[in-house]
Amino acid sequence: MHKWLLIFLPIIAYADIGAISEFRGNGEIIRSNQQDRLLAELALDIFSNDDVRTGDGRMAIQFLDESVIRLTEHSKVIIDKFVFDPNPEKSELALNVIKGTGRFITGKLKKIRKENIVIRTNSATIGIRGTDFTITVDEIGRSLVILLPDADGTSSGEITVNSLAGTVVLNEPFQATMVSMGEAMPTKPVVLTNLTLDFIDNLLIVNPPDEIERAVEEQSATASNILDVDLLEETELDENELDENELDEVNRLDIDLLNVDFLADLLDVIEDVGKDKQKVSELDGVQLEGILAGFDQNNQTYTFVEGEILTIFRQVENTVDLELDKEGAYNLDILTAGKQIRATINGGGDSSITINQSN
Repeated sequence: MHKWLLIFLPIIAYADIGAISEFRGNGEIIRSNQQDRLLAELALDIFSNDDVRTGDGRMAIQFLDESVIRLTEHSKVIIDKFVFDPNPEKSELALNVIKGTGRFITGKLKKIRKENIVIRTNSATIGIRGTDFTITVDEIGRSLVILLPDADGTSSGEITVNSLAGTVVLNEPFQATMVSMGEAMPTKPVVLTNLTLDFIDNLLIVNPPDEIERAVEEQSATASNILDVDLLEETELDENELDENELDEVNRLDIDLLNVDFLADLLDVIEDVGKDKQKVSELDGVQLEGILAGFDQNNQTYTFVEGEILTIFRQVENTVDLELDKEGAYNLDILTAGKQIRATINGGGDSSITINQSN
């Protein structure tokens, strides 16, 4: 009588968790412990542990629960884990954003327990609850997180941004924080009052309308923006900080310039706001104190020189448009829509300008 020994080997089945729903340019998916490299294309299935990379391209991935992540150029995201179950208690999501910019829009994941969703970067861990947000990670590991509103303008939820040094909570539309390194405290949350949801959509859209692309090309050909430093270009890692000489080139063409690198450059802006340092700068021989040359994120002002004229421009609810002799000395006291701006030009002197605007 023969005896048979039956050995049952486990069968490992890989189930897709989503697919590329939009794509242009070039990119790749690295799979199976870095062994398989697949060129990105529309409808390509995505699996857990996939390493998603965009080169000179953009990509949108839609997961099984209808949540979407949109990635801009030169981004890298590893999908550590995705489990979607009709029972929210059993669903999980874990992403590791290595570099680049992405916008995450929750689908049915908004019902998942907050502790079951983890998004990591080199410097921060982000907990989300039913939110729409963007995250940008630059080449030196700094992380910028912006909470976006719902279509009606109200907060889309709540985000906790954690580092080894502490935690901050974002719960207002366009509220943002930056983490410079894992050992550093996230910056105090600030509200980016000049942003709109349409503006963010245009920055992160995978296939921009032709008129938007033409506008970007025309503006790039005629103006040099102080936010043109691309923090995500590996060849420019030593040029992350703004060159003061570049501030001389700011003009009216730079106001509201649509620039895909805008979110990356906000890392510098928010870091400076967090340091709460005194604002002293020089622009084409003009001494400024209390207001920064070029675009001042905190004051929401553009300050530039054209010929012999110094212009200070602000448009948030109300409009301030000052054109001054750049050789003159002035004390400025501006109260507009609840925002107080005090600055001196060329030391101040005896000339004072007071502006008081209500809503």
